[in-house]
Amino acid sequence: MCYVDRGRKARGMRKKLIDRRDFMRSTLAGFGGLFFLPQIDVKQETRVVEAKGKEKKFVFRTLGKTGLKLPVINMGVMLTDNPNLIRTALDSGVLLLDTAHGYMQGRNEETIGGVIKGRPRDSFFIASKVSLPQDRTKGLYKEGATTEEFLRKLDISLKRLGLEYVDILHSHGVSRKESAVYEPVLNAMEKAKKEGKIRFTGISTHMNEPEVIHAATDSKAYDVILTAYNFKQKHYAEVRNAMAKASQAGIGIIGMKAIRGAFQQPPTVKNIKASLKWILQDPNVHTIIPGFTTFEHLETDLSVMEDLTLTDPEKIELQKEVSLRGSYCQGCGQCLGPCPEKLPIPDLMRVYMYTYDYRNLALAQELVLSLNLPDRVCEDCSLCRVKCAEGFNVSAKIRDVVRLKEVPTEFIT
Repeated sequence: MCYVDRGRKARGMRKKLIDRRDFMRSTLAGFGGLFFLPQIDVKQETRVVEAKGKEKKFVFRTLGKTGLKLPVINMGVMLTDNPNLIRTALDSGVLLLDTAHGYMQGRNEETIGGVIKGRPRDSFFIASKVSLPQDRTKGLYKEGATTEEFLRKLDISLKRLGLEYVDILHSHGVSRKESAVYEPVLNAMEKAKKEGKIRFTGISTHMNEPEVIHAATDSKAYDVILTAYNFKQKHYAEVRNAMAKASQAGIGIIGMKAIRGAFQQPPTVKNIKASLKWILQDPNVHTIIPGFTTFEHLETDLSVMEDLTLTDPEKIELQKEVSLRGSYCQGCGQCLGPCPEKLPIPDLMRVYMYTYDYRNLALAQELVLSLNLPDRVCEDCSLCRVKCAEGFNVSAKIRDVVRLKEVPTEFIT
């Protein structure tokens, strides 16, 4: 080949590369709607972790003023009672296990207790959650939501886990600013901390998150905030801004609900890695706790922990996916006012999610039974007044899942 031909070929290759970059940029701009953070200096470090005889380099971030250094992905244990999966996660480099007093009616904490028994206490971290009676439609605590009840549940959780303390204890499922600063809960947290039963105070929210995050930050009562955050949220920008304020105040930020729609049929989130990376672009998110249930899910998470780079093709996939109609309740609360029966519709939509996406009938039934629903649900209205922002046929979905009330618990596995 002559030098002229070689030069032409080289120029052609450069032009193709430039054209490809231009195509990527134009495609990303064309889809629109999804915000990507620019490449910025994130306070993180890479650590060599030995996992099953192999060395891997995982990205670690510090959980705010707690000082806990955690890999950017840890384990939400809610959906699994498989001790081997939990054990493998810990052996593979995961450090934080997230559970709750109410998960699997306590069996979740008991399973974790069996896994961590005999392990050095400084080799893992445990986060649990305690909830108190709430008016599910208003998000406000009811009679019985006392300091004593909160501490009683914490003591039960510690016994199940076989621990003298948990590293983080969250006030669970908060959706209103009034509940974020509810004095009996704050008093319980303070007492538990003084007694050495918890190291750090936390609050969890998956509805009306910005309001809760701002209230928790302003209260100066919490060390950690656990919040829903994902690219499918219509209000993710508001959540992001609230998290930034909290992080700047020294509060540790843990993200959850990271891959909404990944396991439904058909999935509306097809690229799990990309959805995880999108969240971790945000330097104010210190770790996330996806609820993986298989060893394949674990391997996916471990691979992201090694490389957080969100590629242009992945960005394009997310832009496409964000434009698809979601199948998850956004928790906007628009449905609550028009319902004459004042049903806790966002919770019932979560029951539907547990039933048909998570395929977890036990979890779905546990939630539906906790809602204290009337005997007849969505049967007496000739026309449903509720207009869902996502376009869901709310009454049909509710009628479908309330049948779980009548199924004997022992028939559900």
